[in-house]
Amino acid sequence: MVSTVAGGRDVKISCRNVWKVYGADPGRFFPGGNGAVGDAAGLIGRVRESGHIAAACNVSFDVHEGEIFVIMGLSGSGKSTIVRCLSRLVEPTAGEVVLDGEDLLKVSHQKLIEIRRHKMGMVFQNFGLLPHLTVLDNVAFPLKVQGKERPEREARAREMIDLVGLGGREGSFPRELSGGQQQRVGIARSLAVGPAVWFLDEPFSALDPLIRRQMQDEFLRLQKLLHKTIVFITHDFLEALRLADRIAIMKDGEVVQIGTPSDVVMRPATDYVTEFTRDVPRVKVLTVGDVAESAGPGLSPLPSVTRDMTLEQLLPRFTAGVQAIAVAEGGGRVTGQVTAQGVLHALSSSREGAS
Repeated sequence: MVSTVAGGRDVKISCRNVWKVYGADPGRFFPGGNGAVGDAAGLIGRVRESGHIAAACNVSFDVHEGEIFVIMGLSGSGKSTIVRCLSRLVEPTAGEVVLDGEDLLKVSHQKLIEIRRHKMGMVFQNFGLLPHLTVLDNVAFPLKVQGKERPEREARAREMIDLVGLGGREGSFPRELSGGQQQRVGIARSLAVGPAVWFLDEPFSALDPLIRRQMQDEFLRLQKLLHKTIVFITHDFLEALRLADRIAIMKDGEVVQIGTPSDVVMRPATDYVTEFTRDVPRVKVLTVGDVAESAGPGLSPLPSVTRDMTLEQLLPRFTAGVQAIAVAEGGGRVTGQVTAQGVLHALSSSREGAS
């Protein structure tokens, strides 16, 4: 597995050598529950030869504070299994899941319930709204479970409803809402408890393409406001490119590569990743930071662009006569430049590398 670490941010949650094996006696492969084995490939072979199913195999990664960490893969790759292992909705066979320094696989059932109620937010493809409750009561429901008094929980629920753009629909029932509106209610409900970690398992895949795009925009808007630590599951690479700080790609229960979107697309670690990313438009992946050069003499800082802007967003800036644009950090300090020639060279090189 190849991994690119997101530097400069504290680790919020760690998945360490996690296995999920289904079958008659999966525990016999992991004496003492230790998932750190010397020969993982050999163990996977023995597990499968015995008739057991290895749904997650020696999975390890860290998710940093405020990061959107996307896990993706084809159906059956293990991505949904691993996110459920993180919350122990599925009980891992072996390994560790460490949240804020505490191994969740060792806490009591009661402690786990408290952690889920107070530190975790979860949104799934199935909206899971309670049909007999209004929008307000659906969003307030986890706070009711926590034992909050009605005035407190309703005030918090109204804040979250406004946050997701559904102010005025507090008295509506789920059947009176569109699919996108129902998913907004699900998002508001998961945010009501102020989760430390937010798990989203293909939350937009049941929506039509236009609404899905709008929900992605809404999700990014919320993240700019809230700076949550997020584990997001999807099978859609273009969705991952829009949302991810880093991507983990899974195949047959294993993580085969972890990196930024441009790492994964431009430097695939395996033939599988190469094939998986073959049709991804490079202009959506490469950023200003990937092609930035030292600033030329006398370059005006205005207009300027930031290093995280994609080349797709950048290209319209090269109007007639513009050959170089300043790259600036917060406060307008110029740190480099991006040129039309450099952009064309990068795109040309990426096409040759993909062919």
